[in-house]
Formats: sequence, C-alpha cells, structure tokens
Amino acid sequence: MREIAPGCYEIPKEKQMRVPGLIIATERLVKEAEMSRAFEQVKNVAHLPGIVGYSLAMPDIHLGYGFPIGGVAAMDLDEGVVTPGGVGYDINCGVRLALLDLPIERFSESSRFQLLKKIYSLVPSGLHKEQKLSKALTKKDYDSIAKEGIGWSKQKGYILEEDISHIESLGCIEGGSCDFISQSAFLRGEKQLRTIGSGNHFIEIGFVDELFCEKAAHSWKLFKNQLYILIHSGSRGFGHQICQDFVAKLGNNKLTAPMPDRQLACAYISSEEGQAYLSSMATAANFAFNHRQVILHQIRAAFKECLNINPREIRLLYDVCHNIAKVETHIVNGVKKNLLVHRKGATRAFAPEHVELAYCFQTTGQPVLVPGDMQRASYILSGLGNPLAFGSACHGAGGKLSRTACMNLFHGKDLVAAMKKRNIDVLADSSKTIAEEMPEAYKDVEEVVKAAKIAKLAKIVAKLKPRHVIKG
Repeated sequence: MREIAPGCYEIPKEKQMRVPGLIIATERLVKEAEMSRAFEQVKNVAHLPGIVGYSLAMPDIHLGYGFPIGGVAAMDLDEGVVTPGGVGYDINCGVRLALLDLPIERFSESSRFQLLKKIYSLVPSGLHKEQKLSKALTKKDYDSIAKEGIGWSKQKGYILEEDISHIESLGCIEGGSCDFISQSAFLRGEKQLRTIGSGNHFIEIGFVDELFCEKAAHSWKLFKNQLYILIHSGSRGFGHQICQDFVAKLGNNKLTAPMPDRQLACAYISSEEGQAYLSSMATAANFAFNHRQVILHQIRAAFKECLNINPREIRLLYDVCHNIAKVETHIVNGVKKNLLVHRKGATRAFAPEHVELAYCFQTTGQPVLVPGDMQRASYILSGLGNPLAFGSACHGAGGKLSRTACMNLFHGKDLVAAMKKRNIDVLADSSKTIAEEMPEAYKDVEEVVKAAKIAKLAKIVAKLKPRHVIKG
C-alpha cells in the first residue's frame, strides 16, 4: 500500500480488480496484525461488477461476511450489482443519540442506577428475549412499516413530531415492500420490536466529556457534563432472516459474476432479484428505524417514572444507519451520477448544505455517531462529505479480539464488579455477553476518530463518557 493523501492508503489494482482499494487509517491502525484478512476482503469487493471509484474501508475495519466491516462500495445503477454481504445480516443496524439539557450531576448515581434498572425492565435484552407488553406485529403493521417507515411509530404514538427531522432519510427508505419477504422473517420479527438483542447492541447513559467544535456544539446544544442516551440496535431477527434468504437465493443466481469469495453473492441492480432484495432490505431498514424509536419511547417513559422528566425534555440529536445500501448522487470523474452506495459498518457523513440533510444540519453537516466501548469513550463527529469516500465515515471503534478470545481472557471473573471498579454500571442478560463486550475487545476509538479527522471524513465535535450500560 502507498499513502496517497493524509490517512488514505491505496491498494493498487491487480488481476481482476476493477478499481483500487482505499484504506482510511493511521499508520498505527494499518500495521495491526489482524488487519491482513480484512484488507483481502477490500480487494475481493473491488472485483464486483459496476463498482466505481474505490473499494473502501473505514478506520474501524475488521473481518466481516463478504465485505469487511467498515466497507464502502458504490455501484453504477446500470452496470452494477447489489450484494447482501455489502449491507450485512443486521440490516440498518444503527445508532441513536438523545440528549437532556441537564448535567449528569443533577441526578445521584443511585437514582441513575434505578433508572437503568427500569429501562432494563422495559426494554428486553438478550438473544431470545421478546417483548411481553404488546401484541405481535400484524401483516397490516408490516405493510405500514414497509411503505411509511417511521410513520408507523407516528400512528402508534411512539414519536414526537420534532424527532423526524433528526433521523437519517427522515426515517423512511423508499421502495419498501413485503412481497418478497419469507414467512420465517415475519415470524422472527413480530415480537422483537423494542428488544435490544445480543452481541454489541446496547443502551448507554453517560455525559459529554469534552467539546472540540464550538460551532456544531452550539448548534446542537451540547455542553460539558450534559446527560446523554445512546442506543445501538438494528432490525433484529427480521433483517437477519431477510439477509439469510437472499444470500441463499443470489448464491444460485445465474446473473452473479464469478467472485473470489462466495460470500459476495450478488445480482445486478436492475434485475428482478436485485430489485426484490432492495425492496426487502428497505422494509427491514424501516423496521429498524421504528425499533430504535420504540426503544427511545420506552426510555422516555422510564425517565418520566423514575426522575419525573417530561419526554419532550429528552431530545433526539440524530439516528444513523450503518448497515445499508442507498441510491445517492455523487461526483465521479467530474460527472454527477446516481449510485447505489453500500455501507457495511460505515456511517453516512454528508457535508454542510447537502440537499439530503434536514434544515437543522445544513450549517454543520450531518452528525456522525461513533460508539467506542463501554468504558473508554464514544464520539460525535460532523460530516465533511469527502468525495473519495462517497461521504462516508467510521461507525464505531471496530473489533480487535474475537468473541472466543474475549471469553478465554475473562473466563471465571466477576465482570460486573470489575466494571464497577472502572466506574461503569453494567446490566446484561448473561455474563457471557459482558465477557465478549469488555473494552479490551475493541480498538482504541481515539485512534479511529483521529484517522477520520486526518483523512477529512469528519470533524470531531464532542467526546462522550459512559457511566451506565445495558448489554444484550
């Protein structure tokens, strides 16, 4: 690799690669030993028909299914393909940040922990936990979610009107349809709305630790020690089953070009199979928007019950997708083109004045939410719309150790007590989840956001420090 710009390392074209690869990273991140297999996936993605620009990887890159996690690839609509591996199994996994205009010191540690326990009771966590307090989704619900996106939550009274402009794509990916979704997917998802799920999904309460960009901080009403709520979850079993079904279908697709990796099963965007996947993916994405909205609704209810905080005092800053494929307009070789941009473990990071941003973000650029781990820090960035990266940025710290390695490292230890010594309260469905999600499992988020800054993907706006965490 060679550094072609600050923080931008090019993998040259070779053999059947259609475009070069481009790694956004610091020198330290590039040299990490576990990166080599993920870099190989960047090269594999470069073989996809219709890919333009670069096969990209964000600073939090690590090994994924087909695409690396942190992978970005843009496809020509006429000649390009769509691949479920470029979106991931957890369609529209994303992050939502809400803020209170109150300092964390306003509430005692014991009252905040009581609040955490209340949230834990209202938002089931864990792999097989299902909601118990409401009816299963009906066919009518699914149809409404597919067509109207976050409009479903509006009908049900789960959303404040002012929330909508603070959700990516206003909470609706167009073109959603239930026509090509299996009964298995509907059954898996029907009782999972507002359940956190397992793995790296979480709810986190903490405070704003540092501010770096006065303009954005002022516009977004951020201040030091401000209480925040961070939510990370996606489309649960519904999206997972949709991905699983289409990986199987497209793996046998005669339109699929020979790929160096079978996990890159794909179909031409214009084909019936490609359109069927995209409409199903849009439905799963809209499910995820509603999923995070209902979780926020439950959190607002917990704040009202435990701390007598009016739900309107908990304002949504932003909700971002980081597993999605969307049609966007970008400049390629000086020409404006509509492209299908795959982002898998990557966040849209559009610049100020971008036509797709709501009015409230026109002067600052899009908020980019970068969770770190449950001890060190998370970050809020503002997008710069870097054209090399198709207006993309990192989505988190990125994995460093495998789940098995984490389990071996922390086997037999009282991890709740260990985290308490680190000044973090943790509630989780199992000790196994905590072991897999210990801070040591992740890269240093400071290095990741440093790379995003150096490569001019985004500006650093604020640093967040966790205090109370619910893990799946």
